[in-house]
Amino acid sequence: MPKVKTNRVKYPEGWELIEPTLRELQAKMREAENDTHDGKRKCETLWPIFKIAHQKSRYIFDLYHRRNEISKELYEFCLDQGYADRNLIAKWKKPGYERLCCLRCMQPRDHNYATTCVCRVPKHLREEKVIECVHCGCRGCASGD
Repeated sequence: MPKVKTNRVKYPEGWELIEPTLRELQAKMREAENDTHDGKRKCETLWPIFKIAHQKSRYIFDLYHRRNEISKELYEFCLDQGYADRNLIAKWKKPGYERLCCLRCMQPRDHNYATTCVCRVPKHLREEKVIECVHCGCRGCASGD
């Protein structure tokens, strides 16, 4: 007799501990996606979405790498299911990128003169004091800040 496949995903042990926070962030994400963008620039409408995606990834990264509160199985499950950005977390593990806000800020092809984003410049080297990234609204994610 063939196996019966179900659509239900089997959650690893410890999922019930992080599920409420992830559901809350998912609800915030839906709200940010459906929010009106009247009076905002086109790029400003995406800033809350980038911020929430960063929060979700940072939450899972901290639980596994900093606090060691979740298992490797649960961590991999969260990455595979899209609860966190695998590429962003990979950058956070490298020196100099511990506070990176999003992947677009470090890609030189998206910027003038093939450099990185202005939010990657340390605060003591900036000429202007208040700067917001055009891509994600970050005000500074350089590791030296």
